[in-house]
Amino acid sequence: MLAPEQAERVPLVLVSVGRCYVQCVNHTYGRTRTLWDGRYKFSLVPAETDLLLGQRRVELKPVHAGMVADPALYRWFSYPASAIGELGALLTPHARHIGLGDDEDARRAAYREHFRIAPDDKPPGDLRLALDQDQPVGNDRFYRESEAMTGQRCRLRKRGRPRKLDEPQ
Repeated sequence: MLAPEQAERVPLVLVSVGRCYVQCVNHTYGRTRTLWDGRYKFSLVPAETDLLLGQRRVELKPVHAGMVADPALYRWFSYPASAIGELGALLTPHARHIGLGDDEDARRAAYREHFRIAPDDKPPGDLRLALDQDQPVGNDRFYRESEAMTGQRCRLRKRGRPRKLDEPQ
């Protein structure tokens, strides 16, 4: 998850990561092809309400995939830094994370507690639907602001065709 100070920098960061990381992987493993198929996906998430839910969903992916039994064992995500204190040079704590407690120990304990919910719990339906559709998550005000900034419709839609309304009799 990224929390950029300037939204227009996100694509630049992802292009840079794609170039550098893919080159490194290809060189290390003697590959010559692309590493990822398709474009990256993103969803705007208001930090004050859904940041920790989104972060929980991302950080538990290796657990759900059966790669590790505990998110602390997956070194490629930020859980070890946020929950245990193994800080990485590239990580900056988000203001929402800093607000979890008065000091580092309290913040780490609160973050670990956030993950104590059974790992197979699903995020709320709106969050899951938004991430699947690359749509923002939030309240009506957040949707209006997102639509004004992007010029695109940002409301969540259920899958499939809309139901036909019954004709009045």
